Amino acid sequence: MAAVQEPPPFEIPEQLNICTHFLERPASAHPDCMAILGEPAEMTYGALAELARRVAAAVSRDGIRDGERILIVLPDSAEFIAAFLGVARTGAIALPVNPATREGDYAHYLRDSGARMAIVHKSALAAFLPAVEATGLERIVVAGEDVGYALSPAMVGWAEWLAPVGAKLQGPATRATDPAFFLYTSGSGGSPKAAIHLHKDMLMTSWGFAQQILGMTADDRTYSVSKLFFAYGLGNGMYFPMSVGAQMILDPERPRPERSAEILAKYKPTIFFSVPTFYAALLREVDRGLTADFSSVRVAVSAGERLPPEIFQQFHRRFGLEIVDAIGSTEMLQMFLSPRPSIDGSAAAIRAGSCGMPVPGCDVKIVDDAGEEVPPDEIGSLWVRGGGAFAGYWNLPELTARTIRGGWVVTGDKFYRDADGYFHYCGRADDMMKVSGMWVSPTEVENALLGHERVAEAAVVGIVDEAGLTRPLAFVVLRAGDRPDHGFDHELREFVRTRLPGYKCPSEIKFLDVLPKTATGKIQRFRLRDSSR
Repeated sequence: MAAVQEPPPFEIPEQLNICTHFLERPASAHPDCMAILGEPAEMTYGALAELARRVAAAVSRDGIRDGERILIVLPDSAEFIAAFLGVARTGAIALPVNPATREGDYAHYLRDSGARMAIVHKSALAAFLPAVEATGLERIVVAGEDVGYALSPAMVGWAEWLAPVGAKLQGPATRATDPAFFLYTSGSGGSPKAAIHLHKDMLMTSWGFAQQILGMTADDRTYSVSKLFFAYGLGNGMYFPMSVGAQMILDPERPRPERSAEILAKYKPTIFFSVPTFYAALLREVDRGLTADFSSVRVAVSAGERLPPEIFQQFHRRFGLEIVDAIGSTEMLQMFLSPRPSIDGSAAAIRAGSCGMPVPGCDVKIVDDAGEEVPPDEIGSLWVRGGGAFAGYWNLPELTARTIRGGWVVTGDKFYRDADGYFHYCGRADDMMKVSGMWVSPTEVENALLGHERVAEAAVVGIVDEAGLTRPLAFVVLRAGDRPDHGFDHELREFVRTRLPGYKCPSEIKFLDVLPKTATGKIQRFRLRDSSR
């Protein structure tokens, strides 16, 4: 196979601010061009830049200093974008978090970050306010109309808080290597930890993935099912389209296939971003009669976890699109491995079940326990550098030292690279299992299960039996309206045996109505392991 031709190196300017680069720059060139198509309302680049300037002026007026943290608890909206970039414009640090999380999580974010200010949507106040006690929070800006009750002295409404139109900015001149925002990630367990990202990181990922891989231009309209509060959605739904002056389709509502079908029909996006579990859910609803029109979409992207080849093939048969199954992480900000879709009429380099090759600007290697690179087709640990690699974890120097080794980020993912240079995801290091002395990837077993026509979703974990031996246990969700009849578990296990060696086959199958998932759509295998004990 011919080698992929790499683009010339991308240069980062020494002085850089993400608000001026991603928003004020396109707003200055094309102020009347539409930035947000919906929901719930459209907004031009010029109006959005003015809103961000008003946020920045208000932050400075309230005495927030360079490097101080501001928590952002907002749904996908113009207010989210203006708050995020307006905060960064002043030299302060934006911390977006899930606006639908629990009191305990908010308490952790506040204590860990030491934030003095939070910008919170009224819908999150019931869970957020009890978390404020015993923290250093001094000011709460409440977004959303008609808050419905009196605000405390520490609280102010969004419209009242914003600086006047045309307010002057006196923010510091930030450098490319200054911190711009934190993103919280919990990984496979433990308390959420904040990954520190610099102003330059968004430029690297926009150039490497949005432009070089997806071929994004100002003519595109992006729609991301994944939300802005975490790394994948932040790029898809905000700064990727801004990097080229494209249009964004936002949706503050909870992701639902029916809702996505409405947005596809109304706004006609050209690039669609989602996660594997949502693609599976969408296909289930289409099977039940939902109409989803992907005729406007030129590229469909999946990330967050591995896309099963069965889902890839079903989607291709139904809609004629080959999903770009890329992989990234919060620590790397966006994608570091991706297939190359066809963006110019040439043959695409997409293989079902593969995450493709390194994204421009990223170096990737697979190593053994001693840190030595392994040969093709051998499973090892994935290390990455370049791109939007984070600077470290906030206030966690020991974990930072374990995760960043000689400039390489240790991802915690198990991979192998085939003879043609394509990378294949095998699972998280803590999800892999050794059965009969041989490694078993849960994703391989899950895909075999998904090959059965009655199976909608599957998750496989390793459990230790009474003899102390590890064996695969499968959890299965059947297609809508289907129930497991007598003997189906045996039928399904025999079906898997026709596809996989015996030691990889699940010794038991449990049927569930739904699989436990994170807010970003990843399957929570640790909860499945806990439930089996």
